[in-house]
Amino acid sequence: MSTPPPAPDWTRIRADFPILQQHIGSHPLVYLDNAATSQKPRQVLDVLTHYYERDNANVHRGLHQLSTRATDAFEAARRKVATYLHATSEEEIIFTRGTTESINLVAQSWGRRHLRAGDVVLLTEMEHHSNLVPWQLLAEQTGCILRHLPVTDDGQLTDIEQHLTPEVKLLSFVHVSNSLGTINPAKELIAKAKAVGALTLLDGAQSAGHMPVDVQDLGCDFYTLSGHKMCAPTGIGALYGRREVLDTMPPWHGGGEMIVKVGLTTSTYKPVPARFEAGTPDIAGAIGLGAAIDYLESIGREAIWQHDTDLTHHALASLQTVPGLRILGPQPTRGALAAFTMESAHPHDLTTFANELGVALRGGHHCTQPLMRRFKVPSTTRASFYFYNTKEEIDRMVEVLHQAAHFFAG
Repeated sequence: MSTPPPAPDWTRIRADFPILQQHIGSHPLVYLDNAATSQKPRQVLDVLTHYYERDNANVHRGLHQLSTRATDAFEAARRKVATYLHATSEEEIIFTRGTTESINLVAQSWGRRHLRAGDVVLLTEMEHHSNLVPWQLLAEQTGCILRHLPVTDDGQLTDIEQHLTPEVKLLSFVHVSNSLGTINPAKELIAKAKAVGALTLLDGAQSAGHMPVDVQDLGCDFYTLSGHKMCAPTGIGALYGRREVLDTMPPWHGGGEMIVKVGLTTSTYKPVPARFEAGTPDIAGAIGLGAAIDYLESIGREAIWQHDTDLTHHALASLQTVPGLRILGPQPTRGALAAFTMESAHPHDLTTFANELGVALRGGHHCTQPLMRRFKVPSTTRASFYFYNTKEEIDRMVEVLHQAAHFFAG
């Protein structure tokens, strides 16, 4: 019997994040806005500094040593993403600016090539705008039809079989809702879509940095991630695409690097992934993403998921003590966030109040306006957690919310 790995030293890990050591005014920073963006450890910051101080050069195009080193680090990052997601090969990994660009790539490349008037793209009512607007644009271009799985009062998807008809060519949905915390049964939904011949895209922006992800086990055709939500820099992300599907897709951007031969009127293109990476990429960002993956793997995603879960359970229980506070979404199983409303305060006023006391929350519609309308609220306040957060920080948030409830009630 193998010995289980030792539990991570969360206090030591927290010390890796310089930004968390500051004060907002006279109050220690309590950063609970991780669903918007995560903080970056020294290990990632040091890799970025090293690249710019020692290896800064364009990739793939030079024979000098700096270009060779930059190319090696860039392509090593691609292999790390492939391993992280359990892709078949690194050729199934395309670097993008993040989940938004990844979904737009699929819509404009796969969608415009394969969808016709009357074909159905099935989405859900809980999608982020980045998984709604690209398909709306595509529908205007191709005449395809958009349908949406309804959301129940407790934040779950419903009527799945009713909507998965033979006309559905793609099911695209969020793995973990950024507004409700709902963890959708991805493997089950993907299998049901496959049974009617539909492809699947899984929005992993809120799952990639928090839990183990195996795209082969899930069976999805596309999976997206955003580096800045998993300790990497902003402006870098990745699209996983199953090779057999990627090979049917044309380029969606044109320019240097993605070509084999260019004439004045026609061009031929490289195979994947280069076909989709026109121009100079975010080299430092990709290398930083690779370093972030190394860092997360050094902790262990199972350990991160368990820690996130413990924090979330503690938060859900503690938030229920705040008068007039209503939590949206499923309980108790959910991703590492809690979105709520307070009877006496607008979310913008509440987040401003919390900020004055050092607690960073987020108030707004969280780029899910249709979902807000579904729950008949203009916006919510959201607290979102990551592995460097502590139960003491959650207790501080709840203390501040009690003060806010008293203040706004007059």
